[in-house]
Amino acid sequence: MFSFARVWKTKEVRTSLLFVFAMLVIFRVVAHVPVPGVDPSALMNFFQGNQFFGLLNIFSGGTLENFSVVALGLAPYITASIIFQLLGMIVPKLEEMQKEEQGRNKINQWSRMLTVPLALLQGYGLVLLFEQQSGSTLFAGGSANLMTTLLVMVSMTAGTIFLMWMGELISEKNMGNGISILIFAGIIAGLPSYFSQSLALYDRSQLITAIIFVVLTLVTIAAVVIMQEAQRNIPVQYARQMRGSRLSGAVSSNLPIKLNIAGVIPIIFAISIILFPSVVAQFFMNARTPALRAAAEWALQMFQNQLVYGIVYFALVFAFTFFYTSVIFHPDQVAENLQKQSGFVPGIRPGKPTAEYIAWVTNRILLAGALFLSLIAVLPLLAQQITGNATLVIGGTSMLIVVNVVIETLKQVEAQMSMHEYEM
Repeated sequence: MFSFARVWKTKEVRTSLLFVFAMLVIFRVVAHVPVPGVDPSALMNFFQGNQFFGLLNIFSGGTLENFSVVALGLAPYITASIIFQLLGMIVPKLEEMQKEEQGRNKINQWSRMLTVPLALLQGYGLVLLFEQQSGSTLFAGGSANLMTTLLVMVSMTAGTIFLMWMGELISEKNMGNGISILIFAGIIAGLPSYFSQSLALYDRSQLITAIIFVVLTLVTIAAVVIMQEAQRNIPVQYARQMRGSRLSGAVSSNLPIKLNIAGVIPIIFAISIILFPSVVAQFFMNARTPALRAAAEWALQMFQNQLVYGIVYFALVFAFTFFYTSVIFHPDQVAENLQKQSGFVPGIRPGKPTAEYIAWVTNRILLAGALFLSLIAVLPLLAQQITGNATLVIGGTSMLIVVNVVIETLKQVEAQMSMHEYEM
């Protein structure tokens, strides 16, 4: 039974939680430090009713609306991680490195190094994107000149590296994934203004619509909790073994397979990818070649289309769910570990047949998990069409991230408590 009083009395766990809380306070302070030269009023007007940039704002942890030094959030670092994970599937040497601790550390170091040029590139693209989408300048002194652009790029790159460092420090405390916790903090910080803006659009004549909105929110939260905790138990039997001079009896157990093994990572990956074409297109808006300029304009128009945006977003989340699951879950290794422990699935031969059976079960339940994640991702688009409320930006994704981070953090705290009590 989870008890906050018991957690607070444990010095190691209490210290870790206070450290994480201090990091989140620092993150929220830095999130309100704007880059030099930005016009706050112009930025506020630009974000009103813009769903595309509302999505980017949530992904950056609520820092983009202030155009702060951490406005890019952790997007460059996540993009770098995606690149190396994709390369690991096609480059045999990287695939072997991912199986070893030392190799994974080396790949993580390369991901950090790749984050710097990606942050510079995305920072420059973000300045161009804001300038062209707003129709007017967002900087106090007029359009961004060379020095202003360089200052913004360097400031936001330094902010991304700072957040990456904070995320790794949080992860080292074993209180959850630091990247997800920082995004969670940004979402929670923006909830009061989000709900106030949503409720402000309703008058007494729309009371029923407001009630429906609240009920749907509660139902979505309940569904997220149920789906996140849902799992399929595969029965496992352990053979009799000699322990000293005694023969121990057979033991029955279960191998739990979660419905959503990948968590919220597929949605984070999908957001990173879906924003990338619009950022890149900004570099070719003023190209001398008509074909490149037309392609850039077409890309921007396509991703501003609600239907196209929803379909692409749905497909990316669905695909990344299967992709990331294949990266972190390996049926061959699970079957090998069971065989080493003298365990077997009743009716299935050990070794390759067991691995094939586990993969078959995983793919079946993963189909439901992928559909659930994809529907949660596009839920706000559907809700916006039904209610006509433009402030419903990505509520489904936000709730999924919040619920997932809370559940994962509570489990990590409980594991730390159990370990501490066992050591005592």
